[in-house]
Amino acid sequence: MSRLVHRVLHVALAGVAALVAVVAAANAVVVLRTDDDVTTDADDLRPAQVVVVPGSHVREDGSLGPVVAERVEAAVALHRSGTVATVLVSGDNGTAGYNETDAMRDAVLAAGVPPDAVFTDYAGFSTWHTMRRAREVFGVETAVVVTQSVYVARAVDLGTAAGIETQGYVVREGGRRGRELLARVRGLGEALWRPDVVGGSLIPITGDGRDSWADLRRPADGGSGRP
Repeated sequence: MSRLVHRVLHVALAGVAALVAVVAAANAVVVLRTDDDVTTDADDLRPAQVVVVPGSHVREDGSLGPVVAERVEAAVALHRSGTVATVLVSGDNGTAGYNETDAMRDAVLAAGVPPDAVFTDYAGFSTWHTMRRAREVFGVETAVVVTQSVYVARAVDLGTAAGIETQGYVVREGGRRGRELLARVRGLGEALWRPDVVGGSLIPITGDGRDSWADLRRPADGGSGRP
C-alpha cells in the first residue's frame, strides 16, 4: 500500500475519531447538566405554569401517532393533578395538509381539559422552536416538558437555554437513540448560540388559551364553547 494511501487512511481515521469525540462530549454535557431536572415520577415535579407537549407524527386522518399520544396522555394527567395550570401543544403546521397542533389540542380537549387552559403553537418546527417560542411568544417562566426518555435531556436543556425554569417528565423509556445522539450535538449548538425562531404576537400563558387557536370561533358572549 502506497504512502499516500496510508496518509489518507490516517487522516480519515483521525477525522472519524474527532467526530466521535465531539458527539460523545456534546451528549455528556447535555445529559449531565439536566439530570437533576428529569424524573419518571410525577410526584417529584414542582408546580409549574404549563406542561409543554412537543409535537410528533400524526396520521392522515388526524389521529395521534403513538409517540405524541403518550405525551398528550401524560400532559392531561399533570393538569388533572394540579401540577400545571395550562397545557401548551407545540407542533408542525408548516403545510396546509399537515397539522400536528390541532390534532394534539383536540385530543387534550377530548380528555376533559378546559378550553381556556389549552394553548396552541403552530410553529413548533423543532424542540428549540418550541421552547424558545414558549418563552418569547407565550411568556412562559416555569414549565414541565413531557417526552420519551431518549429526548428529555435535550428538551430540558433547550428550555433552560430559552430562559425557562424547565423540568422534564419521562413518559416512557425508549426513543430513536441513534438519531438523538446527533440531535444533541445540534441542540447544544442551539443552546449556546440561541438562533432566531419564527416570532409572533404575545399570547400570555396566563390568559385564555383559545386566543392562540388558529380556527377559533368564540361565542359572542365569551363562553367556553369549542369550535
